[in-house]
Amino acid sequence: MTRRTRIFLAILLIYAAGIGVLLYRVVADIDPRYRESAEESLVETSQLLASLVEQDVVAGAVITRRLDPLFHSVYARRFSAQIYSLHKGQVELRAYVTDRRGIVLYDSLGRSMGQDFSRWSDVRQTLSGTYGARTTRDVESDPHSAVMYVGAPIRWGNEIVGMVSVGKPVQSFGQFVEDARTRTIGVFAGSALALAVLAVIASVWLVRPFGLTAGYIRWLRTQRGFHPVRMVRQAISMLRAAVGELRDAFTGRNTVADYVQTFTHEVKSPLSAIRGAAELLQEPSMPQPERVRFLGNITRETGRIQEIVDRMMELTALEARRVLDQTQAVALAPLLQDVAAGAQAAARGVRVQVAVPADATVEGDPFLLRRAVSNLLDNAIDFSPAGSEVLLALEPGARVARITVRDHGPGVPDYARDKVFEKFYSLARPGGRKKSTGLGLAFVREIAALHDGRITLANAPGGGAIATLTLPLRAGS
Repeated sequence: MTRRTRIFLAILLIYAAGIGVLLYRVVADIDPRYRESAEESLVETSQLLASLVEQDVVAGAVITRRLDPLFHSVYARRFSAQIYSLHKGQVELRAYVTDRRGIVLYDSLGRSMGQDFSRWSDVRQTLSGTYGARTTRDVESDPHSAVMYVGAPIRWGNEIVGMVSVGKPVQSFGQFVEDARTRTIGVFAGSALALAVLAVIASVWLVRPFGLTAGYIRWLRTQRGFHPVRMVRQAISMLRAAVGELRDAFTGRNTVADYVQTFTHEVKSPLSAIRGAAELLQEPSMPQPERVRFLGNITRETGRIQEIVDRMMELTALEARRVLDQTQAVALAPLLQDVAAGAQAAARGVRVQVAVPADATVEGDPFLLRRAVSNLLDNAIDFSPAGSEVLLALEPGARVARITVRDHGPGVPDYARDKVFEKFYSLARPGGRKKSTGLGLAFVREIAALHDGRITLANAPGGGAIATLTLPLRAGS
């Protein structure tokens, strides 16, 4: 057996073992994640229905006369909704109401009127003042007949006088689970095939050594003049990138699977909000102001998902570059002035002060450097209180230039110092604003690495945070 064959088989076996464990864990985790999303929507629906019933409570007596015509109308509705691969044409939501003893006063399906439901956990726990939920089969021998119920208390003053339980058949979102499993397995199969091809290429590189010569020669042809320092730096960067690629292949790293898992986690919350708002909008009796508010929620959460997708695509493309193909001399002083002039600071009542005692020139990509500084400045503005100042400064040194961005916000908590540059990690913004995508600082870290620099974020003396982007100066500057 040749050396190339042994290398190929070793990579393949290591990858197969790692990918098998990862695939098992990802597929097993899909169903609980969808159940969490469905339960979160049922919580809001049950609370809404309980509030509706509470309006008719008289002297502690639960009156359900409004529910029968409501559900009769809802069940009679026919519509056509194409939700990705699932077609939906009728409402499957169900509900029942009990008094304080657990006796059913109303059942939207008309099956359980007068029965004692106090034995069910959703009823028992809700009436005792805690969160109650359960999943029960309509037909004991049929696992596809399972229904998820979530309860909400009906109050009269400070007293719980009954409860509402809203149910949804598991099969209604089980189709999404099966589709997600199929797609996930397909992604893993595709990545396995792609890695098999990469393993062949890597095995060839290992005996030729790494195949770097041709790539380095192509880079030299794009250069003008003879620059020994730049040539050595590029050779080291390409060698480091090649070693990183080989390490990724040997450890069975699967970037596609990693992104699928993290992306799924991040979009779960906005998708749940969209799904809950869409279901509530189907209620014919919903007041117009509430309808407008829920439509606004859908628009806002859709925009958040789009922002995550766009940022993720940019970051993936940046990570794939490994080294900069084309570079030029970049003067940092005018770059910082341009970024500060375009910052959206005035809209939030924040001033941006630029301090550039002297200019400095680095070798790099001006577009990426501008994006890095812009991300750092936007981050500082986000965490700055109204009326405060953000200082954007350039500190030229003997061999490196330091770009610092100082704000007067809450600073970086101790527990977050080692996590702020991880993908999708984001801290809550002051003033109750929602978290960002958590990809901005990861983007800056990749840009710094491409320019042989580094980025740090720490608490500044006297309060606030200070981000420092360190870049090597251009040779001869």
